[in-house]
Amino acid sequence: MMKRFLVSALVSALLVLFVLPLRSFAEDPVAVGPPPVSEELLLFQEIPSVYGASKFEQKITQAPSSVSIVTSQDIKKYGYRTLADIVRSVSGFYATYDRNYSYIGVRGFGRPGDYNTRVLLTIDGHRVNDSVYNQAMIGTEFILDVDLIERLEIIRGPGSSLYGSNAFFGVINIITKRGRDLKGAEVSGEAGSFNAYKGRLSYGNRYQSGMEVIASGTAYDSKGDQLYYAEYDSPATNSGITNNTDYDRFQSLFSTVASGDFTFQGAYSSRTKGFPTGAYGTDFNDPQNKTVDTRSYGDVKYEHGVSARNDLTVRLYYDYSKYQGDYDYYQSLADLNKDGATGNWWGTELKLISRSFDLQRLIIGAEYQDNRRQVQKSYYINASSPPFYDSRDSTVWAAYIQDEITFSPSLILNAGVRYDHYSTFGGTTNPRLALIITPAEKSTIKVLYGSAFRAPNAYELYYATGTQSANPDLKPETIATGEVVYEQYIGDHLRASVLGYYYKIRDLINYDDDPLVPGNTQFRNIDEVSAKGSTAELEGKWASGVEARFSYTIQRTTDKATGDPLTNSPAQMGKLVLNVPVVKEKLFLGLEEQYMDRRKLEAGGYAPAFAVTNLTLFSQHIVQRLEASLSVYNLFDKEHGDPVSLDFVQPTIQQDGRSYRFKLTYAF
Repeated sequence: MMKRFLVSALVSALLVLFVLPLRSFAEDPVAVGPPPVSEELLLFQEIPSVYGASKFEQKITQAPSSVSIVTSQDIKKYGYRTLADIVRSVSGFYATYDRNYSYIGVRGFGRPGDYNTRVLLTIDGHRVNDSVYNQAMIGTEFILDVDLIERLEIIRGPGSSLYGSNAFFGVINIITKRGRDLKGAEVSGEAGSFNAYKGRLSYGNRYQSGMEVIASGTAYDSKGDQLYYAEYDSPATNSGITNNTDYDRFQSLFSTVASGDFTFQGAYSSRTKGFPTGAYGTDFNDPQNKTVDTRSYGDVKYEHGVSARNDLTVRLYYDYSKYQGDYDYYQSLADLNKDGATGNWWGTELKLISRSFDLQRLIIGAEYQDNRRQVQKSYYINASSPPFYDSRDSTVWAAYIQDEITFSPSLILNAGVRYDHYSTFGGTTNPRLALIITPAEKSTIKVLYGSAFRAPNAYELYYATGTQSANPDLKPETIATGEVVYEQYIGDHLRASVLGYYYKIRDLINYDDDPLVPGNTQFRNIDEVSAKGSTAELEGKWASGVEARFSYTIQRTTDKATGDPLTNSPAQMGKLVLNVPVVKEKLFLGLEEQYMDRRKLEAGGYAPAFAVTNLTLFSQHIVQRLEASLSVYNLFDKEHGDPVSLDFVQPTIQQDGRSYRFKLTYAF
């Protein structure tokens, strides 16, 4: 299958190159202007910066992590629709979709239906994981329209030494656009397969007073696909065909106002998603089966240079989340189950960055979060049994310190540690150590070690309905990771990197039999996992505007007790990204080729390997202030499915075949 991926990638790339007009690569013989800039400067004159790796801006070659950057231009040129699309494009990451939520897989770990609790998601430094499930939402349920992303930072490895819980395998930090990036109003509309329509209206500006404002609203509606599931192929279940049950609609609002040292940010989203799979034993082909997720937050940040060498940041925030699920059992139980959870929490963070010496940067910080309301409930409308209702509150406080010392231009030491204290289980301490070596001008070696934890969430601790028992004695999961990263610039056009890692997870939380209640299950700290893997990546950029990136990942993640590979853990992944200007600076053709190795299923057996090709034609500046794009996803209509949990009758859930999207954006 890997050979097929390589052949398909090569054929697709040659197809793109073949259809390009040769004149797009020719030099303009009558161009007049300053002497040309060298191609090396065009490619490497400014090494990208990253904020999330150390909570301050630094060159990615100096960051104590392996980092990938996805820009707003990448989002346009490759037609990314959701955060899940972006995650799939990044080396070493993958995403699965059960036709309700999307889930992140990284470093061979992507257990179906685990609520994305082992990756921390932040927007401009604001933690987005909720307070009941600790879930990081990345599909259409994500709170932010991806058109508002200026830069996305993928920071690999344990990050608890700075961020605390959930920064287990990594941190995804999103830098949003500012008012100056829009300079007026912008309207965007798109239409696609499955009767999907989306509209966005945004306004942004920076005024002479220095105040900067951006405000945006988005609405989306999709009727969804008609689907067939062989497992339900009987006259009683519509011969396995489901119609009008895969619908998806959401609305979102986002705004940032910056003035002086203060930044005010607010966001809101609400998504309603029908799930067409008959999961959890619900009636098949019933449009009443749905989930509704609402999320909002308000954040105030104060940043001030208290002296020439000291910067102070104070953050105060309030968050809200609500989930409501309707699960129809009328055919089996003559009843409808309503399941829900609500979270209200507020918190604050104080951070001081001190540069007492030119070669040293010290960060000291403290955080406090008060989970005022963590409510879970479940009940049947017609049942005489009492409903489940659980209301909790909890707190967490933390203190951290990080020191970066530059011993010489070729040697940087970064060391940090953080202590977190939870009212539910007590305290935990997590360090990080990084040695960054620059043996030559274009070479960087990073030797990294760190530990991280994931606190048990309220759902795992207290949810108890039917045959599931609560377990308030859960401990946090822990991970210890060692990494070596080598980055090398080759000549004028290429950058290569190789990453190798090894990690061990202890006290992994998983379902198991309740030892006190026969027939019941509960979450318990029962598993240990070890993994090793490597990713090689080659990236190229040329003065003609051609950009290309190829990555290959090989990994093995095993259950220590059995020695078997984990479910939904591909042993190999390959990714090719290619963007070519058809008309320089005006019309671009973007190609993505993604290969996924076979993955073990919870029900036994394997989901087959597959390769998917996506193609996007993007234009700008052809018509003044107008951008247009046409995307074809799964160009060759490859059948493929993602592994799911045992809550589904199907061992895999089929993904979309060939689909389309047309998008127009106009700036006033």
